[in-house]
Amino acid sequence: MRLRNEEGFTLIELLVVVAIIGILAAIAIPQFAAYRKRGYEATLKADLRNAATAQEAYFAANQTYKPGSLASWSNSGYNKSPDISAITAAVGTGTFVITASHSNCGSSTWSFQSVNGQTTGTACP
Repeated sequence: MRLRNEEGFTLIELLVVVAIIGILAAIAIPQFAAYRKRGYEATLKADLRNAATAQEAYFAANQTYKPGSLASWSNSGYNKSPDISAITAAVGTGTFVITASHSNCGSSTWSFQSVNGQTTGTACP
């Protein structure tokens, strides 16, 4: 009887490796989705703060806040992030509320209130 020097992996070894990769993927994919959602929310919050800074700069120059959509703010030094789909400002007497939404967050909206400086919103689905 001749002994052969065969190299390679057995079927059992390959199945174990595939099972381990499957388990790791099952853990990693939901975590990745959660990180993306938190990133979208961070983008919204940052854009709201930047828009608030632009509002305050406009107020310093004109003694009034500027209402309207993002399109009317282009000369105020505000540049939105690419995925911010809508950002508007509602102006009151000496106050403003800026509302924004992210194109990847569906109907989720966030707001910045000048009265207390808080950013609030619903979680990205």
